[in-house]
Amino acid sequence: MNPLASTFITSALVAYSIGVWGERLSGRLKWWHFAFFVLGLTFDTIGTGMMFDFVGGLTFDVHGIAGLAAILLMVVHAGWALAVLLRRDERALVTFHRFSLFVWLVWLVPYFSPMFFTLAR
Repeated sequence: MNPLASTFITSALVAYSIGVWGERLSGRLKWWHFAFFVLGLTFDTIGTGMMFDFVGGLTFDVHGIAGLAAILLMVVHAGWALAVLLRRDERALVTFHRFSLFVWLVWLVPYFSPMFFTLAR
């Protein structure tokens, strides 16, 4: 495992968690939440790219497929958050956290799956 990749992936967890839980606790999507979503996505993409280089590409196992799905969901999540913020739709601003929590939970699968698979051996 590339330790720098792990650092980026863990930074993604911290940034994304700040954005998602900050939004949930404030009860309304704000621009700074969006900034943390994008920061988390950026860190995750960099770390995932490093991991791909380290292992020679995408692995077609739970970790690899869930990781790809999580990044794609993060892209959709950030795009939708941007659209909601630009439209200033009050209802969407206060209910967006539901999708954020879903994406965050999906993202946790590839983050923790290597640990669970190692423990299972």
